[in-house]
Amino acid sequence: MKIVVVGAGAIGGLLGGACAEAGHEVSLVARGAHLDALRRSGLTVRWLDRGERRYELRATDQPGELGVQDAVIIALKAHSIAPMLPRLRPILGEDTPVVTAINGLPWWYFQRHGGPLEGTRIECLDRDGAMVKAVDPRHLVGCVVHSGGEVIEPGVVLHSGGRMHYLGELDGSTTPRVQALAQAITAGGLEAAISPNIRNDIWMKLIGNLSYNPVAALSLVRMDEINADPGLIRMIRTQMQEAMAVASAYGQTIAMSIDQRLALARTMGRTKVSMHQDLERGRPLEIDAIVGAVLELGRKAGVAMPMVDAVYSLIAARVRHREQGC
Repeated sequence: MKIVVVGAGAIGGLLGGACAEAGHEVSLVARGAHLDALRRSGLTVRWLDRGERRYELRATDQPGELGVQDAVIIALKAHSIAPMLPRLRPILGEDTPVVTAINGLPWWYFQRHGGPLEGTRIECLDRDGAMVKAVDPRHLVGCVVHSGGEVIEPGVVLHSGGRMHYLGELDGSTTPRVQALAQAITAGGLEAAISPNIRNDIWMKLIGNLSYNPVAALSLVRMDEINADPGLIRMIRTQMQEAMAVASAYGQTIAMSIDQRLALARTMGRTKVSMHQDLERGRPLEIDAIVGAVLELGRKAGVAMPMVDAVYSLIAARVRHREQGC
């Protein structure tokens, strides 16, 4: 398959490396010093189980020059997705899947959803509806990432923990294109499973991200350090309970208990979560996709979320403080 990874950072680098390892024709879309390094020396991935591998892949900042692709994987931060979506049109064939390997609630959450909420817009993610209009929802495939990585220098990605990815059509069907993608990821040394309810998998991960990410960014500690701190874990438990109540209000019951979800988080080892990395490097934080969107849905459903609201207020204040140069 011809596969392009849009956003060849930590997660994009892992997925691109895995698909290349499986023998597929992979191209990378990146920018800045990272793009320069990819063009000059290829993509280097330091795998947990395979050591260091280097992949000679085409890299560009202009996706339109790559031609029609068999699959597109978006691994961008939330704030970078909207301006990129219209630029993907030239590389989409009639049935090209656009896989959203992204954090938080996706802008498309209520597309191909069915029922009375069909087409509902999450306003803090897609204020004017431009994202839904940019890519026909029939192209979209959800992806929930349970692997961790970090760009430790331009062109070099460190695999820090986890390997599972859940893929799912928005309407719950099992299609040849999703089967092919799962096979490509698995053949490359990661793991992929096809989900009949990708929204449930999104919530299962989100209750962890919503709690761990802002706590990590506020405390500047790694996952293993958070998991060893009883006080932080008490905060995280409360946030998880509140988020699970919102999921339930929208018809998604999380089968995994909070203890099981905490155990899953411990498998990430010494990973430095994305919001922690972004804060340290002065990059925008995905607070709306990970926290704000859940608060929006919670308010609409009448679900009280005092702990999540408090943590959101703290991390939002920290971002404002940084932006003001204080």
